[in-house]
Amino acid sequence: MEEKKLDINSIIGFILIFGILMYMLWQNQPTPEELEAQEKAKQEQVEAENKAKALEQTKVTTAEDFVLGEDVDSLQVIKLQNKLGAFAYSAINASDKETIVETELLDLKFSNKGGYLSEVKLKKFVDFDSVPIYLIKDNNTLFNINFGTTDSRILNTKDLPFQPTVSKNGDVTIVSMKLKVSESKFLEYRYEIKDNDYMMDFTIRSQGLNDVINSSQAINLDWDLKGYRHAKSISYENRYTDIHYEYEGGKDDYTGMGDADDDIEDVTWIGYKQHFFTSVLLTDTPFKTANIKTKNLVEDEAVDTIYTKQFASKIPLELKGGELNQTMDWYFGPSDFKVLNAYDRNLDEIVPFGWGIFGWINRYVFMPLFGFLGGFMPYGIAIVVMTILVKILLSFVQYKQFLSQAKLKILKPELDEIREKHKNNKMKAQQETLALQNKAGASPMAGCLPALIQLPVFYALFQFFPSAFDLRQKSFLWADDLSSYDVIANLPFNIPFYGNHVSLFPILASIAIFFYMRLTTGQNMQSQPTQEGMPDMAKMMKYMMYFSPIMMLFFFNNYASGLSLYYFISNLISIGIILVIKNYILDEDKIHAQIQENKKKPKKQNKFQKKMAEMMEQAEKQKQAQQKRKK
Repeated sequence: MEEKKLDINSIIGFILIFGILMYMLWQNQPTPEELEAQEKAKQEQVEAENKAKALEQTKVTTAEDFVLGEDVDSLQVIKLQNKLGAFAYSAINASDKETIVETELLDLKFSNKGGYLSEVKLKKFVDFDSVPIYLIKDNNTLFNINFGTTDSRILNTKDLPFQPTVSKNGDVTIVSMKLKVSESKFLEYRYEIKDNDYMMDFTIRSQGLNDVINSSQAINLDWDLKGYRHAKSISYENRYTDIHYEYEGGKDDYTGMGDADDDIEDVTWIGYKQHFFTSVLLTDTPFKTANIKTKNLVEDEAVDTIYTKQFASKIPLELKGGELNQTMDWYFGPSDFKVLNAYDRNLDEIVPFGWGIFGWINRYVFMPLFGFLGGFMPYGIAIVVMTILVKILLSFVQYKQFLSQAKLKILKPELDEIREKHKNNKMKAQQETLALQNKAGASPMAGCLPALIQLPVFYALFQFFPSAFDLRQKSFLWADDLSSYDVIANLPFNIPFYGNHVSLFPILASIAIFFYMRLTTGQNMQSQPTQEGMPDMAKMMKYMMYFSPIMMLFFFNNYASGLSLYYFISNLISIGIILVIKNYILDEDKIHAQIQENKKKPKKQNKFQKKMAEMMEQAEKQKQAQQKRKK
């Protein structure tokens, strides 16, 4: 094999390459000025690092900016002890991370700084914009215990580091957050979270702190929350956003729409209600006193906003044997009557079904009926069917009302004659009018009583539909959410009291109520006797016939479309019932004949009628006596 040798050309090539490289290095070497600048930059970097180390070693630790983590030197320990006293141990051994727990219904985060729930997400629900429902997120809440110590410090748990431990006991996740003096001395927040439940057990307890917590100073629990907007109409949502609470062994109350600042006693739970979602703090041993506040955060309803209301509670806690021990519960979930009622702790009162008979009707009639219908048909159809059933059941009331009006209409000529005959003696005219109406069985009260019977049903349904959780985000026809307003057109401007959109269901309901009032107002006017002032009365009734539908149009434009749907169907059915009664059931000739028969029969007066007749007679005698004295 031929041996390869390094020839002269290769040697020259290597020398040239080496020379070129050396020339390039020489050309790119830094100037004396650049070398000086580099040296100066190195010195500045070293000085900055030294200053940072010195600052880290000498900085004062505050309750808002304490050191967390493993690398804590002796100087930092001294600083922590000076600031936090006995609880410096907890700061030295704590971490500033969050503790995360997930269940079937909730995603939860616990802040190790403060030990409280820093995020609560309801997994099964989204808001009007398809964003997950968060009751707590991004520092919208504060949970804090303010207390004094025996070494004259005032501490707030929201600023202090808790050490977390998480364990499982079957389907229960236990989160223990401890603010420690030592391993055997601590303040603990203990959460027991069931896998398929919106309610969790919550305990505040201390161990071995009877020589740390100053029992002579007040210990206050503060719970604040800013409610996130969840609905399309913030004005509508805000109308049903307030604080509900139970006190004095089972009584319940709420703060209402406006701002509030109330002191309450013997409190067993406080609920921050955000229309369809609620956060509730419950206690096994009633709080002796509490101060609750609400503040409206919506300055302009036409402007998009994040929050609805600010809630705040201040609750004094009591020591028992020098220690804290308060067993409680948290509820974070929907304001759903069925869910709340299942806990059997009076939480169903959070759902505003109305007081007295109105609440009774909703709880025991409309809620079961609507739940039954909604179980096998769309909720929009369920509203229509329920409205039809209610109107059929109340149709006898409308029949009685129309019958009374028809009798008065037939008697109108005779009543006018009485008034003309005794136009100078109104008392006598009134006596004879009542006597004639009594004989004919055509008392005006017979028409008023049926109308009064309908009022509890009317008001109960007015309360029911805005509170029915099942309607939330259920669509029907052009309405994509029966718990919010429907939109057929968006306006480029905002109309005061109306809004920046057009809803169709309120328009249909207003048209229906106009024709209903036209029918009923006309019948009423025909049945009224002619008397002085009647032209003005007729004019006022005519104005009301136009004013009421317009008022309803403005009032319901931002209300739930399910409620407007109910009023539309209800008035439509009422019109149909009236037309059927008027044209096919009531026969004025037969009524007239019956009246004449009734007039022939002696009519026995009841006690009320006798009393009224006696009072009128006495008044007439007094009037005649006064006239004689004047003569």
